[in-house]
Amino acid sequence: MKNLIVALSLLITVATQAQQEQKPIPQINVTGEGKVMVAPDEAFITLSIETKGNKAADVKKQNDAIVEKVVKVLRNSKLSKDDYQTQRIALNPTYDYEKKKYNYNAIQTIQITLRDLSYYDALIENLIDAGVNRITNVDFRSSKIEQHRSTARKNAMLDAKQKADDYVSVLSQKVGGALMISDNTQVHYPQPVYAMARMTENADAAAPRETLAIGQITVTANVNVSFFLN
Repeated sequence: MKNLIVALSLLITVATQAQQEQKPIPQINVTGEGKVMVAPDEAFITLSIETKGNKAADVKKQNDAIVEKVVKVLRNSKLSKDDYQTQRIALNPTYDYEKKKYNYNAIQTIQITLRDLSYYDALIENLIDAGVNRITNVDFRSSKIEQHRSTARKNAMLDAKQKADDYVSVLSQKVGGALMISDNTQVHYPQPVYAMARMTENADAAAPRETLAIGQITVTANVNVSFFLN
């Protein structure tokens, strides 16, 4: 038993001395950011058909009739059948306290993936003519988003390396390999860009309408990197 205690004591002593003698690793910790500006090439459009009345059955029937026309427009459009889908169907009562009776509100929401932005104006005009009375969101995105994210990550690493080189350029040291890399990128979709009319006083009435301010979306990557110092 005594021999076991002595052996354990020796192991603890050796481990403690090894920790005390271990020298800290020279290193530098920096952050890097990479950005890629991308012109969007597709849009996710959310639209609704809403009807109101004092009889639930009539309101639902009226709503269904309009939706049928809207679906027909979508089927006859340049869209694939996989590019549009019903997202929500609701029929809700609302109480009118002044008239002391119930009214009803029916709404159906459809989401569309538009892969040809040049078709936006014609599509929206046809859908409104069919009875769509609410466009709740237009979200522009890129079909090559993963490729752009990869480029942004590489740019973030180059930015981190450049920062490290700048910091140690005044020292008699050089930046070595990476000790640790931490990805701090927050994945998110770009903020929606809403339709904006672009008109001039002398615009030709026969010219195609342009009601989109597409702009660009920013793909960003952020990293923390620890480099060895030689």
